[in-house]
Amino acid sequence: MSQRDWAEKDYYKVLGVSKEASKDEIKKAYRKLAQKHHPDANEGDPGAESRFKEISEAHAILSNDEKRAEYDQIRQFMESGGRRFYNAPGGGGNVRVNIGDLFGNGGGAGADTIFDDLLGGFGFRPRGPMRGQDLETEITLSFTDAVNGTTVTVPQGGKVKIPPGVGDGARIKVAGRGGPGPNGGPKGDLFVRVKVEPHPIFTRGRDGDLVVNLPVTFTEAALGAKVEVPTLDGAVTVKVAAGTPNGKTLRVRGRGGPRPRGGNGDLLVKVQVQVPARLSRQEKDLLERFAEVHDESPRRHLEEHIQQVTGRQAS
Repeated sequence: MSQRDWAEKDYYKVLGVSKEASKDEIKKAYRKLAQKHHPDANEGDPGAESRFKEISEAHAILSNDEKRAEYDQIRQFMESGGRRFYNAPGGGGNVRVNIGDLFGNGGGAGADTIFDDLLGGFGFRPRGPMRGQDLETEITLSFTDAVNGTTVTVPQGGKVKIPPGVGDGARIKVAGRGGPGPNGGPKGDLFVRVKVEPHPIFTRGRDGDLVVNLPVTFTEAALGAKVEVPTLDGAVTVKVAAGTPNGKTLRVRGRGGPRPRGGNGDLLVKVQVQVPARLSRQEKDLLERFAEVHDESPRRHLEEHIQQVTGRQAS
């Protein structure tokens, strides 16, 4: 297939992927479409062979870093106004535009590229090296790896260092690891999109803090208790003071995750007072005796307000 035909085909649309799709995403899309439209699987369909050929052409261009970079740039040129020159009748040499000006690139004359083949008859010449395409990939990290930081190997090859405390949805830039630049230009950048798996116990707070919910009985909350609480690398014992209310947060300093600027965050322990759903006869008797001797109402302020509004005497 002539490079001259590239400008008229949207290969990303053919494969159903975005312009920022990774090589892995392109490969998956190609395999799915190739299997669906293969002529052997579509006997009697005269258009299957044509569709399969177009899918194969798209994959051949987009799976090759150098061809993809050149294809992206000629498509960008056509969308920036070059189409009217490409479609000009007669192909006359009177129109001379420097493609480098359209892309904002300076420099001296470069080697022959796709632009010479496609637009040579119109006097177009690239000015020199052009930056490669940015690429994007996606990784999934465990909660612990995201908190502590790790090193991963990405589909584009090579290792990428993930800093401590990276959050779900973060986008990490790795300079110079994208697509190659035409005419000896610099490589583009690689962007790593991070997904973080949830943890069954912990959630993330700010600046390295970790949050854990601590269920306690209402007698522990009332009388006080010492309770063992998990951390990412062991356990600590926290003191629940007598009279601790539901929802109170206890702070264990330095037992969270690493902070981006050094040191560790804190472990935030949120107390959740549990009320039993069922009581034995003995338990009911004990609580009823407690209610008889404990006459302090937690709703005193509400009762006083009702009295003011209705004029009724507090009971």
